[in-house]
Amino acid sequence: MTTLFIDADACPVTRAAIALARNRKVPVILVANTTQNFDRYLNQDGVEGLTVGTGPDSADFAIVEQLTSDDIVVTQDIGLAAMVLGRGARAISPRGRTFHPATIDMEMAVRHAEKMVRKSGGRHKGPAPFEDEDREHFADVLKRMLAAEPKA
Repeated sequence: MTTLFIDADACPVTRAAIALARNRKVPVILVANTTQNFDRYLNQDGVEGLTVGTGPDSADFAIVEQLTSDDIVVTQDIGLAAMVLGRGARAISPRGRTFHPATIDMEMAVRHAEKMVRKSGGRHKGPAPFEDEDREHFADVLKRMLAAEPKA
């Protein structure tokens, strides 16, 4: 059975993801560090919360530890997406971009290069503002992912 994990630290599509999962009767696990307050979501059927420490990547490792190959993870973290794909599960960004095994290594390399630029004092353009179109694209893609049969 598919479970939807949401890397809930600053996730702009939490409400939409929960609604889509509930329509398909897919359980949801919200994972966030102790600075996040997601109690408002926990009184809904099929939604659980997993609070982790504030250490680096705590939420990422908590998610990966519980994954099965049938699961879907909502995250904007490319590193977490790479671990999710490595476990045979699926990953989607809040903007609706599906992460793929064929391209994740290149995305990791770009992330590393950008980190090196920042570390040496350089700057690069940040992400575009999150728009309603991003939210709609996310909903369309997640709806298709939830409707797809899990891998055998």
